[in-house]
This record gives sequence, C-alpha cells and structure tokens, in this order.
Amino acid sequence: MARILALDFGTKRTGIAVTDELQIIASGLTTVNTDELLGFLKEYIGKEVVELFLIGEPKQMDNTASESEPYIKSFILKLEREFPNIPTKRVDERFTSKMAFQTMIDSGLKKNQRKNKALVDEISATLILQSYLYAK
Repeated sequence: MARILALDFGTKRTGIAVTDELQIIASGLTTVNTDELLGFLKEYIGKEVVELFLIGEPKQMDNTASESEPYIKSFILKLEREFPNIPTKRVDERFTSKMAFQTMIDSGLKKNQRKNKALVDEISATLILQSYLYAK
C-alpha cells in the first residue's frame, strides 16, 4: 500500500498530513507556504509513494462553497496536471480549525503556542485525514 496525503489548503499556508504505508495512522507532516506547495509535493513524492490526495472542502453552514473554493479548484487543476496518476478526493472540512484549536488546548499547549497558525493548519489536515480514514 501507499500513503494518503491530506491538504488543508489556504491561500497563504497549507497544512499537510500523511498516513503510514498501511493507511492506519494519520500524522501531521508539516505546513508549507502555499506558493511553495507544488515544489514540496514533487520532492515528497520523489521519496514516498502516495496513492491519493485528500483536499479539504470548506463549506458554509448552509452547505454552499466558501470564498476560498475558487483558489482550491485552481490548485487542484495544477495538482492533477503535475501528478496525473494520483487521484484527488475532497473531504468536508467544516469545523476542523475549531477542532484543531481545541486539540491544542486539550493537549496542554500554552496560549502563546496556540497562536501558531501553521500548527493549526497541520492539525486541521490531520483531522481531515482522520475523518477520511474513519469513514473508509
């Protein structure tokens, strides 16, 4: 089996999480500047086998697309051109940022550490990946 890579895409930063090769455990990998994301993915996929990209799908409470959706769709087109053999799936990411922040509180991080937005993005990507694995 190969890894599944989850992305919590943002216009500035993107949180990344990955499974183990058996696709049992979801772990935060890193957060990268979005303008460096494709380069990071090329390098990562040069070292690791990835069988699926999961990309968060932010929605409003009324189930309509969020304002960031056009940026995400544009990125997905680039991703699919760059990696035509790796499929992409979308996963509802509502509440992942709030859940990530609560996770930080529950794990005992100090207030100063909880201001780290990159860590919130990485935890959000992990939550997206975990929700997919649970539903699988």
